[in-house]
Amino acid sequence: MSSLTVRNLDESVKNSLRVRAARHGVSMEEEVRQILQKIVAPEQAGQVSFADRVNSRFAKLQLEALPIPARQTARTPPAFDAP
Repeated sequence: MSSLTVRNLDESVKNSLRVRAARHGVSMEEEVRQILQKIVAPEQAGQVSFADRVNSRFAKLQLEALPIPARQTARTPPAFDAP
């Protein structure tokens, strides 16, 4: 778990937070955690993975229709055993 320190918080905001926490029966720290979770979690849920973004970007290219070149035989490896 991480910790976070918020400096220069307006006194009225702190008092409102204290009242809100008391109304919900939790500590100020827990109230802040719940508020942050409520606000930040939906943003994370809407994030799309990099792979999904790449797939959606190239989906209209119909990659199945691209020609696949025939395999070529590998070149003969060099012989290092000199006579």
